Amino acid sequence: MPSLKPLTAVILAAMLTTNTYAEGRVGQYHIPAQNLATALQSLSRQSGLQMLYDGAAVQGRRSTALKGSYTPQQALQTVLAGSGLGFVPTGVNAVAVKPMSSSNGFQTVADTGEGQMMPKVTVEADADNPYDEPTWQTNPYNTDYVLPNATAGTKTDTPIMETPLNVQVISKQVLKDQQVINLKDSLKNVSGVTTVSNNANTSGAGNTLQSIILRGFESQTFFRNGFRMQESSASRSMANVESVEVLKGAAAILYGQVEPGGMVNVITKQPLATPYYALNQQFGSFDLYRTTIDATGPITKNKDLLYRMNVAYENSGSFRDFVDKEDIFLAPVLKWNISPSTQATFELEYNHQHFGADSGFVPLFNGNILNLPRSRNYGEPSPATTETIFGSFNWSHQFSDDWSIKHRFSVNQQHNNQPFFVQGSQVDKDNVFRRVETAASQFNTYSTNLDLVGHFDTYGLKHTLLFGGDYYRVDTTLNRFVGLLPEPNPNGDPDLSRIDLNNPVHPGTQFTGPLLNFDHSNTLTDQYGLYVQDQIKLPYNLEVMGGI
Repeated sequence: MPSLKPLTAVILAAMLTTNTYAEGRVGQYHIPAQNLATALQSLSRQSGLQMLYDGAAVQGRRSTALKGSYTPQQALQTVLAGSGLGFVPTGVNAVAVKPMSSSNGFQTVADTGEGQMMPKVTVEADADNPYDEPTWQTNPYNTDYVLPNATAGTKTDTPIMETPLNVQVISKQVLKDQQVINLKDSLKNVSGVTTVSNNANTSGAGNTLQSIILRGFESQTFFRNGFRMQESSASRSMANVESVEVLKGAAAILYGQVEPGGMVNVITKQPLATPYYALNQQFGSFDLYRTTIDATGPITKNKDLLYRMNVAYENSGSFRDFVDKEDIFLAPVLKWNISPSTQATFELEYNHQHFGADSGFVPLFNGNILNLPRSRNYGEPSPATTETIFGSFNWSHQFSDDWSIKHRFSVNQQHNNQPFFVQGSQVDKDNVFRRVETAASQFNTYSTNLDLVGHFDTYGLKHTLLFGGDYYRVDTTLNRFVGLLPEPNPNGDPDLSRIDLNNPVHPGTQFTGPLLNFDHSNTLTDQYGLYVQDQIKLPYNLEVMGGI
């Protein structure tokens, strides 16, 4: 990545729109107090006002919070208040930010009259995109591979360099360039992480397993915007994914029941204030084709109500006989900017998958793997369906420049149905013996989470304090039936079908016994958590974080 020269030009305009803010046009702004350079970039992007400033002049300075209706010039004046900097015009919708002097005082576009000619400036690199704002404000055209901020390690939007944990973020540009269509492919970018997928009934629940192995610890849990998705009971579609965060190491202080190897947090796309539309068509091996649509923008003229809709359709085959997949995914999001300090967001995801289950049976005889075509499936066509519905409501409010609160309520429900599943069991010299079973399961997860974040100073130390708590209710129901020989059958021997090993003719011999209830269970789990965390900035750029 090229380094920035001390003189930095920020020319960030509105995206996918020909409308820019003319001088005097009033807009709605909500930019919290933060690093001044980041605040100026945010204001430039929201207002269309082009800014030129010396990087050394803004370094180490902090902005004033901006909330409410302002013209671009009024907004800039508010952000710069108390920083010792002013601005002068350089052209239409363009200003230069520079230190004030005793002679010129505070200069603005309104009180300086004619524009001032500035010396020629050569820009060596683009300014970094700020990511300390909510995800919906980020640029959909940003091509950065490296994102400077993450939330996984702290539950607050914190620069990774200031996070005393091992956090890696996979940006949307990486996901786009690699044409990622599932979570396991995105995690190939992170060392120490592997995944195991099984499109069969190994869980006895009929669902598609996708375990994550992080630093040697296996887990079927991942997080969606900080919300725990567990027991493989969640959609893993990537159509509405903005980025993927990977935290290596212990995360139990903030997230409770998490494997010590770490966690994966998926950040989803949020509504944008500027219209954006995208259509993507992918083709791949084994008759894979996938279509995705992404649309976002304001619903109302004042941009108080924003929407985003992501749609995906995927159809694919496999190198294995009787294995295919059809996947339909819808993800609407509605965001309401109630006021400059209060927002509410409604999210919904619907995912319907229809696939052919495959046990991946490998024929063994006398301890040796038989040399047979890898495409051969000794089972039968075994269709299965998985339907997942996720809903979430969250709101946030900023009491002041330093204190804010965020609350979320989420529901995830998944139903799996596998009415008929035939899989290989054992091999003799000429035949493969198979067994049959059926399964259905229901996973329901309900959660609520409340976080209070405050910023304050004590004895020259800067604190970011987090108080929070969460509650999860996980309700799981499983019914599994297997083919067993009828009574009298004291050994509980299975009802087996036979098919020729070298020349299989489907459907093979018939099963003769009934399907008997092999497993029925209902599990209800309540999980409570309370936590407190303090991030402390010490002198000499030292960062300390502790929590209980």
